[in-house]
Amino acid sequence: MAEKTRYTDEELEEFKQIILDKLKVAEEEYDHLRQMVAGIGNDVNDTSPTFKVLEEGASTLQKEEQGRLAQRQMKYIQQLKAALIRIENKTYGICRVTGKLIPKERLRLVPHTTLSIEAKEKKRV
Repeated sequence: MAEKTRYTDEELEEFKQIILDKLKVAEEEYDHLRQMVAGIGNDVNDTSPTFKVLEEGASTLQKEEQGRLAQRQMKYIQQLKAALIRIENKTYGICRVTGKLIPKERLRLVPHTTLSIEAKEKKRV
């Protein structure tokens, strides 16, 4: 029996649904982080002047961290969208290093991956 070179349309549809579900959650989390960075919600306006400077410093650090998280979340969203494009092109699940199919189990856990475990381990060395 010849080695499989791509996933079937039914398998690609399963992966597409997984990605769409993860994309919805990721976009909701991104919107929440953006709102936090924009300052929508709690602020230091209702605190006494004594603690205001300390709280503003902590608030600035917190917003910087939330900004980094938002950037990371946007990168994840972009990777998920790129995976959807690969599904449409029927190239999804093919390792970009080895050219072999990435196991289904890995794709179910990390649906935006473009590397098999074998390729990822070689990359670390």
